[in-house]
Amino acid sequence: MKSFSDSLLVQNYLDFREPKYFDELYMRYANKVFYKSYSILNDRIKAEDATQDIFMKILLNLSKFTGKSSFSTWLYSITYNYCIDEIRRLKKSRIISVDDDYGFDIEDEVDGLGIHEEDAIALRSTLDVIDETDRILLLMKYQDNMMLRDIAETLKLSESAVKMRLQRAKARFKKKYLMFRKL
Repeated sequence: MKSFSDSLLVQNYLDFREPKYFDELYMRYANKVFYKSYSILNDRIKAEDATQDIFMKILLNLSKFTGKSSFSTWLYSITYNYCIDEIRRLKKSRIISVDDDYGFDIEDEVDGLGIHEEDAIALRSTLDVIDETDRILLLMKYQDNMMLRDIAETLKLSESAVKMRLQRAKARFKKKYLMFRKL
């Protein structure tokens, strides 16, 4: 089954309702969904819960997968939207801490780039305080290296809207980053 495409696995599951087809999709993508959820939610337990919830949502809505995009793009779209909704829900409950991690260590990421510790601290501080929508968009583009087309599809926006939002997010990020660099 490892040679089956994602689309074929989906179609076989829908046609035959055999769990082995969905299990293979789960095996292929569970870790990716977990790490993506972790990078957004900043909490291992919440990311584990999100992964299970997302796959339940996928299972219940598998018939809605049209094949217009790749299965992985569709899955990541659901993952991002689920996590964004979860952040909004948690924000209302005041559970999120500004000291949370983003699923990667900025100091480790920038160490090989010759960026000084002060710059890494300013980057971390900036990520902590920027708007969640800007943070998600910037992480999608620069941490995940997603193409504009995929970001647009994930967020259900046009590519030109994504370009504009990215441009504005970068400008706001730069302004706050420069503020932290002065401290």
